Amino acid sequence: MRQIVLVGFLQAQNCSNFAGSWRHPESRLDFLDPEFYANIARTLEAGKFQLCFFDDRLGMPEFHGGRFAEAIENGIRCVKMDPIACLMPMAMATSRIGIGSTYSVTYYQPYHVARLFATLDHMTRGRAAWNVVTSMNDIEAMNMGAEGAPPHDSRYDRADEFLEIVHGHWNTWADDALIVDREARRFADASKVQRIDYKGEHFSSRGPFTVPRTPQGHPVVIQAGQSGRGRKFASRWGEVVFTSNPVREDAAKAYAEMKAETARLGRNPDHMKIATLCHPVVGKTKAEAEDKRAFIETLPLEVDSLMLLSENNNYDFGSKPIDEPFTQAEIDSMSGTQGGKDRVLKTLAGKRMPTPRDFIEITRRGKLPHPWVGTPKDIADIMEEWFTTPACDGFVVGAPCVPGSYEDFVRLVVPELQRRGLFHMDYGGATLRENLRLPRPASTPR
Repeated sequence: MRQIVLVGFLQAQNCSNFAGSWRHPESRLDFLDPEFYANIARTLEAGKFQLCFFDDRLGMPEFHGGRFAEAIENGIRCVKMDPIACLMPMAMATSRIGIGSTYSVTYYQPYHVARLFATLDHMTRGRAAWNVVTSMNDIEAMNMGAEGAPPHDSRYDRADEFLEIVHGHWNTWADDALIVDREARRFADASKVQRIDYKGEHFSSRGPFTVPRTPQGHPVVIQAGQSGRGRKFASRWGEVVFTSNPVREDAAKAYAEMKAETARLGRNPDHMKIATLCHPVVGKTKAEAEDKRAFIETLPLEVDSLMLLSENNNYDFGSKPIDEPFTQAEIDSMSGTQGGKDRVLKTLAGKRMPTPRDFIEITRRGKLPHPWVGTPKDIADIMEEWFTTPACDGFVVGAPCVPGSYEDFVRLVVPELQRRGLFHMDYGGATLRENLRLPRPASTPR
């Protein structure tokens, strides 16, 4: 029976994906302590979440020209630690929940990423996931020694090669290659370990790979491509696909299109779980939930939105009066994430050119994006409608405050979903693949 997948959306930083969350009185502020992350993991595992993963960017938000003081003074995602290190306390505090991290295919090498995540899969006993990103931000590029981010589609062309190499390495140890027989003095069967000898336009990698086959076969691959090219990439490689679309009808259309593209590529669409981002604000009564939302709306600052829009669009939103319309040339120069810009243009199509305020109000960048507000029954009703339409296979749950929002969701919403038979009562296996009902890939040594 088809059931909902639940994913916790994490940040190795001073706030959740909602930049104002650190200002909430119920948010813990010990984000530099390992117990902060271990506590989140225990909470989500108590709620039987299949997976939690760290989003990441390789730089601090800033206005163009290098102004970063506003980010630091206002705590606008100015702390970004290495998520791999932060997930280890989470892995040690739990035994079933899957744990994933973002890692860029633009600024790292395929062999390094293949080895890192294969090792992580061993160290978590089969619970590792890799969120593949192409890093669209110029700030990240400058931190990593480049002048600017590569063009959008070329990043995905490189990413296809990157994934071919990573999967090649992951699959070159046979499951039974290890022997480890002291008496026979034989460690492994060399005929069951191969090189990949890959040579492409962007990358090459020889091998042999140095990490034996992992408990899952290989880590689960997460992807979040939103543009046309990004969706093609996700359809080819993604096993958990993270989407963000506040309109259910639009999300259902995109869901059907991505599943169809996956089938066209020869994959089983059921082996790709599409999870949509949501921000539940739940209370025991509707009035309590509305009060919580009203308070959350007091936390964001205008500078949060302007700085995060600058980061996301590779354009300085702090350089323009907030109600002055953009020119077409300025819109065309925005080279970051396509989804938010496209939503703004679609909303105002044929009316007028958008202003910075329009970007804030339509994308809600820097604010809590399109929260679902209500009682456990209200939230479960919305989730059931999205799931059964179908517009998704599950939900990526964002937190207005940490850990309070996760605790509310686990205590109030999860039991309601379980009562309806929409969500599992307990983990079905030891590995992330088993709990996502994804097949274990076969090794392919030649």
